Amino acid sequence: MKKAVVLLSGGLDSTTCMAVAKSEGYQLYPVSFDYGQRHNRELALAKKVATYFEAKDHKIFTIQNVGGSALTDSNIDVPEYEGDGEIPVTYVPARNILFLSYALGYAEVIGAEAIYIGVSSVDYSGYPDCRPEFIEAFQQVVNVGTAAGVKGKGIDIKTPLMKLSKADTVKLGLELGAPYHLTTSCYKGGEEACGVCDSCVLRLKGFEEAGGEDPIPYKSK
Repeated sequence: MKKAVVLLSGGLDSTTCMAVAKSEGYQLYPVSFDYGQRHNRELALAKKVATYFEAKDHKIFTIQNVGGSALTDSNIDVPEYEGDGEIPVTYVPARNILFLSYALGYAEVIGAEAIYIGVSSVDYSGYPDCRPEFIEAFQQVVNVGTAAGVKGKGIDIKTPLMKLSKADTVKLGLELGAPYHLTTSCYKGGEEACGVCDSCVLRLKGFEEAGGEDPIPYKSK
């Protein structure tokens, strides 16, 4: 059976990617990361999502926290949604470069054909490592910098959400039975999502426009 590594954060987008990968016939090998984020709630939920999808294996890698982000430094406040087009303080330096590098090494070891990552360039916070240009560049790294790439076996970086709005992502996930009740998107990591950070606002907007009801609790909507 063909194998896929899925970057799984415990959030809406990565959970949707799990559902897509499963629907496309892959055996699932999700990977999650402890990178010094403010809370471990997302990792706890990632474990539940992996179990829900009956993943073959679920790796959690620990990466040294380099700071410089509101998501990894308690001295930097998580801002409310601004949507001004600027790269927000919730950007974690080089995060997807690191995540994909770990996922790539793991994919080579297990003989996976694909790596799924839930990035989108439509409804997103403006992070540079979520754009098509970044994925295209990393795919080139895969092709020339790995044994699999040099031998022509290839490992495809799959971004099924890249051109989807958050509403379209929600619709896709609901169609595929994604367990959104097991997810969190809030940057603050509470039992109840804050409803006002970038991630919460975009998630709520997606459910509203999709005509669905978000199954997780919020302090404010």
